[in-house]
Amino acid sequence: MRYVGIHMQQVRNNIRSVVLLCLFPCLVMALVFLFSYLWITFIADDQQTDIWQQMLPVAKQLSPFIFGGVLLWFLIAYFANTAIIRKATGARPLTRMENMRVYNLTENLCMSKGMQTPKINIIEDNSLNAFASGINSINYTISLSRGIITKLNDEELEGVIAHELSHIRNRDVRLLIISIVFVGIFAMLTTLSMSILRYTSVRVRGNGKNGGAVVLLLLIILVVAGIGYFFSALMRFAISRKREYMADAGAAEMTRNPQALANALRKISCDPDIEAVTRNDVAQLFIEHPHSKRKGLFSGINGLFATHPPIEKRIAILEQF
Repeated sequence: MRYVGIHMQQVRNNIRSVVLLCLFPCLVMALVFLFSYLWITFIADDQQTDIWQQMLPVAKQLSPFIFGGVLLWFLIAYFANTAIIRKATGARPLTRMENMRVYNLTENLCMSKGMQTPKINIIEDNSLNAFASGINSINYTISLSRGIITKLNDEELEGVIAHELSHIRNRDVRLLIISIVFVGIFAMLTTLSMSILRYTSVRVRGNGKNGGAVVLLLLIILVVAGIGYFFSALMRFAISRKREYMADAGAAEMTRNPQALANALRKISCDPDIEAVTRNDVAQLFIEHPHSKRKGLFSGINGLFATHPPIEKRIAILEQF
């Protein structure tokens, strides 16, 4: 894949960030109307009454509370993303005294492109993986596993670091974190609705009409949240795969040694599992999905919604440079 240039990629990702920020409130508003419509449809005593006339007041009453909650969630996640990601991955700061080699490779690459050196974290895991994170130059961070530092030679490790620096230069990390925050809202709401529904359905048995209304309300919330999660996840999948190809191309352009990154990816593909990572939203930050080797009954279907392109294709493209 031809690298289109850092400035063009930055412009594209800035546009995508704005589009995501605009689409998300639209999606939330559509779901508020859907919830109001379903609720009024099921509880309306007079089926001849215009549902739309009943629905609009309900939607207007709900909107301030829903958007206020979403805004609060977004602000917390936006400003606390560094701490959340560090906790979810088990990463900790790597000091210069601990590993001068990593700092020298990173600083040389940054100087060659006039970049500010990001923070460097280490994940105490012998598997091979890495990721970049952060919203701005203050908290941009590259995290490397212990295994990737010790098992790759200098050229290969330089290729991996260049790949992560390309994510930062392209502003992929900011775009991806925004999408993770948005998808996380619906994922949380869906999970919470399912948990409450299971608990409530047992408690309200035998309570007659009132208990049935509570269960119905929770079912509607679950359906609406599930729809929101599906469509917000589609937005994320639309941007996730291509960013890896572009970061590979950016690393090849930065190091002028695409074969080194290809060799690194080949080694990473043999053991990418980071045990501390259990959340799929955080897993998509990595250079390779931390649990890509785990197969299940629905692994073929899951491949259709993978956040990473097949690593074999990435290696093949790099070897064509």
